[in-house]
Amino acid sequence: MLLFNIKDNHYTVVELKTTELKKKHIGQIETYMNYVDTHIKEINQNPTIGIIICKKGNKFIMKYVTNKNIVDREYELI
Repeated sequence: MLLFNIKDNHYTVVELKTTELKKKHIGQIETYMNYVDTHIKEINQNPTIGIIICKKGNKFIMKYVTNKNIVDREYELI
């Protein structure tokens, strides 16, 4: 999903994964974020933020992500 945060003046890319977080998911969302920053974002807007929502968090992988604009979140199906 691509959202726009009016208050903070930036786009947000949201990825919903049905599996545990994997390294390839981070590369995938970074690709989407770079695309938005290059082709959609205007010069006066802040850098794009990425949120990965995964079934079961993997803090080990997120610990080594160098892009501080990527955040992981967990969810539970009930």
